[in-house]
Amino acid sequence: MIEKLTHFDSKGQAVMVDVTAKRETERTAIAKGRIRMSPDTLRAVMEGTAKKGDVLGVARVAGIMGVKRTSELIPMCHPLMLGKCAVDFRIHEESCEVEAICTAKLTGQTGVEMEALTGVSVALLTIYDMCKAIDKRMEITGIHLAKKTGGKSGTFVNDPEFEEAPQDD
Repeated sequence: MIEKLTHFDSKGQAVMVDVTAKRETERTAIAKGRIRMSPDTLRAVMEGTAKKGDVLGVARVAGIMGVKRTSELIPMCHPLMLGKCAVDFRIHEESCEVEAICTAKLTGQTGVEMEALTGVSVALLTIYDMCKAIDKRMEITGIHLAKKTGGKSGTFVNDPEFEEAPQDD
């Protein structure tokens, strides 16, 4: 089945999707990604000894700011009134990685997938920026939409962590 691309009109010109006829629903998107770094860099992040300061604290704020500015960065995104935005981190010492998880939520006529993906991307880029003096070999990987809910297409799960547990009867 070939699905129609929504950001192009019948002449193939780029357009912003008209969402005015859509009903408002509660919509949530969760995106994830990782940055791999040297053990020394990870230690500096964990201990708060990087020269530029609290790496994860600054990256959290940067990710949230990125979410709020998504429509200024991605040409066809609608400006949205977000109800919630959170950026969290998990340290994976065994693989020398920091995982960023961004959740964006609203009640509206269009989804927040791009906002969550932008938040993760900006948070990870901020970690890179704050640690590049220690480790220029850092690698950002695995940025993806982990889950989205709401809207006409309903729930989409792309990460086993966010699968719904079966209900006991």
